[in-house]
Amino acid sequence: MVDADAVTQPAEKDPSEWVTGDEPVTGPQQSYLSTLAQQAGEEVETTELTKAEASQKIEELKDKTGR
Repeated sequence: MVDADAVTQPAEKDPSEWVTGDEPVTGPQQSYLSTLAQQAGEEVETTELTKAEASQKIEELKDKTGR
C-alpha cells in the first residue's frame, strides 16, 4: 500500500544542501523578499544573499506574515 501523502507532497530539501544554493539570489526571490519584508515591516538587503539564504529568509518572513 502506498502512502497518499508521500506521493502528493513534494520532497523538501534543506536549502543548505542545494547544489546551487551558493549561487546569487534570483530576481524572483529578490522581488518576493522585498514584498514579504515590506509586509513584515522589515528591511532586507537582498543583493548579497545566496539562493539558499534567500529561501531561508523567505520562509522566515512567510511565517512572520502568516503567508
